[in-house]
Amino acid sequence: MKRDAILLALLAAGAALLPALVGEFALSLAMACLMYVALASSWSVFCGSTRYLSLATSAFFGIGAYASALTLEQLPWPVVIALGAAVAAAVALVMGAAVLHLRGTYFAVLTFGMTELIRHAVTYFEKQVTGTVGRVLAVVPDDRTVYFTLLAIAAGAVATAMAVRRSRFGLALAGIGADEQRAQTLGVPTRWVKTLGFALTAAFAGAAGAAMAVRWTYIDPVTVFNPFIGFQTVLIALIGGAATLWGPVAAAVVFSVLAETLRLQLPQAYMMALGLLLILSVMYLPDGLGSLRRETLRGWFAARGGRDG
Repeated sequence: MKRDAILLALLAAGAALLPALVGEFALSLAMACLMYVALASSWSVFCGSTRYLSLATSAFFGIGAYASALTLEQLPWPVVIALGAAVAAAVALVMGAAVLHLRGTYFAVLTFGMTELIRHAVTYFEKQVTGTVGRVLAVVPDDRTVYFTLLAIAAGAVATAMAVRRSRFGLALAGIGADEQRAQTLGVPTRWVKTLGFALTAAFAGAAGAAMAVRWTYIDPVTVFNPFIGFQTVLIALIGGAATLWGPVAAAVVFSVLAETLRLQLPQAYMMALGLLLILSVMYLPDGLGSLRRETLRGWFAARGGRDG
């Protein structure tokens, strides 16, 4: 715990110096990195422990973005971020109560379906009630304010993951992932634990969406409820190692750099690289890159030597 806390403090301090050292493009790339660090780390808190595959990240991200767009001109910036997190968490509580009795493919498909339902509901409201397709954000904070906000959200997500893994709540989540029926038999209130874990993940996604909304200055449901945000979050967490602390952090940085390097110029190459890394990870590192240890490499070389012999 102490070692992880020191490492987090050092990384956060280094990231805090970045705006004074880099240009606008690098700062924009750093914001994307921090966004996915927050999304992947918070997703792993619940899904990495319970082994529930949630595809609802883009729903919570979009809810936070719209909460920001609706209140940015009336409320202070910290309150806007907190409101985005709170609304997303409240929706997750309702959604969790409805779908967390399911597991596996059923849970994944239903969370994706509810995400699409929320997106279409927001689209209908915008067109039929407000008479618009999207919203223009006329008053936005400067880039450094947004950057430090995302840094605080990302650091908070990693710190929360660190604390949860070493708490009774984290042990309950891990027990649900190992054997939910046995955990329930031992007295774990599995329904409440799952719902609260799901809401915790949603709160960070909503906060990240509220902060990133101002980067676009114009938002619409297609942009902020983009399923790709949710899919990439899941892929980053799985490839990095959803059951590890630092795996999603490292993978978020790598994939954000890959996205900016390849997606605009060679979008097909980016998707191919993403798919290839996922295949290799599933085949050779089912627990993700974060589980890679010296013993793993020794096992590979020993197995290869045995085949060659």
